[in-house]
Amino acid sequence: MSIFYRLSELFQVLGTTGRATIDSIVEAIRTAWGGDAETRQRVAFSVAIIALSAKMAKADGVVTMAEVEAFQEILEIPPEETQHVFRLYDIAKRDTAGYEHYARRLREFCSGGSDECPLMTDVLDALFHIAKADGLIHERELEFLSEIAAIFGLSERSFERMKFRHIEGPNDPYAVLGIDPGSSRQETRKRYLSLVRENHPDQLQARGVPEEFLFIASERMKAINTAYEQIAGKTAA
Repeated sequence: MSIFYRLSELFQVLGTTGRATIDSIVEAIRTAWGGDAETRQRVAFSVAIIALSAKMAKADGVVTMAEVEAFQEILEIPPEETQHVFRLYDIAKRDTAGYEHYARRLREFCSGGSDECPLMTDVLDALFHIAKADGLIHERELEFLSEIAAIFGLSERSFERMKFRHIEGPNDPYAVLGIDPGSSRQETRKRYLSLVRENHPDQLQARGVPEEFLFIASERMKAINTAYEQIAGKTAA
């Protein structure tokens, strides 16, 4: 079922009265899908991207048309569902709770016991895509992204790899793949295939990324493939 329908259900649980906050949204997600972990993950992922995009815009102080278009690339919103998405966006932007509180509450929806949550890594990837849309990730945006990454449990190495991919990707394909420049062809190939498996759209859907957001997987795979081709070309030469 469409994630937009699920957002409509979320607002039905929240009700039309009172002022919604991240805490009431988190509890509504738990209430509505307490026995359905898969749907709960999908809704939490969608809320994380929409709400944290709003918080990032507030932290930066400026929302450019390029950033709006980047948001719409990640999530192509049917006209009839726009109200639900932008209601959630407005709630997050108005909420007095800081983005750190939002990130901590949304981190609660990660499943498993590992420190690094793949689902939240996907959220951060989407935020990077929006932040760089105007051609420059501003200092306040980068600080925002770095703090969100730490709350989500990403290692410094994982964050640096993501940053290289979005900001300096073509200049350092080794950083994109997360390998040393001295890695052998076999090591490079092994790492590349591992990343392909990890980032296949089916894998993302399995960990809770709604199909409406699979643009993220497509862009990530483009960067991984480009980096591998650059390294393979150097080796062949």
